[in-house]
Amino acid sequence: MTTAKTIQVEDKYTPPFFRKIPVSIERGAGVHVWDEEGNRFIDFTSGWGVTCLGHAHPVITDALLEQSKKIIQNPNSGLTYSPARARLLSLMSGILPPPLTRVFFSNSGAEANDAAIKLARKATGRLDVIAMDQSFHGRTISTTSATGQTKHREKYNPLMPNYRFVPYDDLDALKRAFNNNVAALILEPIQGEGGVIIPADGYLKEVSRLCKANGSLLIIDEIQTGFCRTGPMFAIGPLNVEADFMTMAKGIAGGFPFGTFAMSEAVAAKLEPGDHGGTYCGNPLGCAVAYAVIKYLLDHHVSADVMKTGGFALDRMRKWMRAYPEMINDVRGRGLLLAIEFCDEKTAGDVAGGCLDRSLFVRQTQGNMIRIFPALNITQEDMEEGLMLLEEAIDKAT
Repeated sequence: MTTAKTIQVEDKYTPPFFRKIPVSIERGAGVHVWDEEGNRFIDFTSGWGVTCLGHAHPVITDALLEQSKKIIQNPNSGLTYSPARARLLSLMSGILPPPLTRVFFSNSGAEANDAAIKLARKATGRLDVIAMDQSFHGRTISTTSATGQTKHREKYNPLMPNYRFVPYDDLDALKRAFNNNVAALILEPIQGEGGVIIPADGYLKEVSRLCKANGSLLIIDEIQTGFCRTGPMFAIGPLNVEADFMTMAKGIAGGFPFGTFAMSEAVAAKLEPGDHGGTYCGNPLGCAVAYAVIKYLLDHHVSADVMKTGGFALDRMRKWMRAYPEMINDVRGRGLLLAIEFCDEKTAGDVAGGCLDRSLFVRQTQGNMIRIFPALNITQEDMEEGLMLLEEAIDKAT
């Protein structure tokens, strides 16, 4: 097919859920992708944070091929045991922050968040859930109801009840929101879609303490920050934050649709058969890919590379803030989850459009921001090339 034909077919037969970019990507390798006419682009979005090892990485394609030759889906699904699932569980047991020990696999991050909220209510016998302003937790009706952005909620009334919202990084507001009907609090350790918002030091640890004091469960959403995106394997890992649930997806399987949630032994003890399930709950194919990706992250010390490359990129972006003070309000990030906050939405749109003109994909978010989150194993040369193109787009927008 050609790009024009592909666009024609998709526009005719798919619902109008996206304002699509008029580019049809046929293949990829690393951070590079090619359209149907063979034009090369650099991907600074990693498919919205999922292709953590880049496109078509051999460790992923090999795992897909090898496992698909054995079995893809177990008979009786999750009721039968799976060596692929057991290998992944054993690997994850060594990387999960304490006291998280029990793991259940899902198809997506939204599904993992939905399950964690549901099970927190079952485990506590309470109804209310506290979430954060500007948060994003998914697009199911329950996780939409838990998302702290009006633009994502207001179209779908009536929403699920018993959600309340407080400002992120505001402990006083959080203290006022607690009462004896709060089952759980759900939050991202760094708000990704909300604009790469990083809380103050000590905030997350105090949130954990407040939850425990109130008898409420803490659900940490590491769907975007997990698996070395911000440097450490999980953003809460170095912070001594004790979560009751942690939800994960995106980078866990390098682009294969897969998610999971972990819980503590104390929570698991309050659950029983039938409380949750799923047809594809840890199918062997997804487990084999996730195992291969996580093993690669560990064996190749990707965490250290992320810190180095992310630090280089952030230093470069700070120079832009000084060079273009009338355009750029702020640059921020951790590891390879970075953002540029522009003075207004039009400027951000002009820069994003200028990047596409230069064959660079970036993600405009929250109107006046551009989020940068490339593959974790991006080379220094590819990062420099992408940043050069982005700087050209910023300069052109002036």
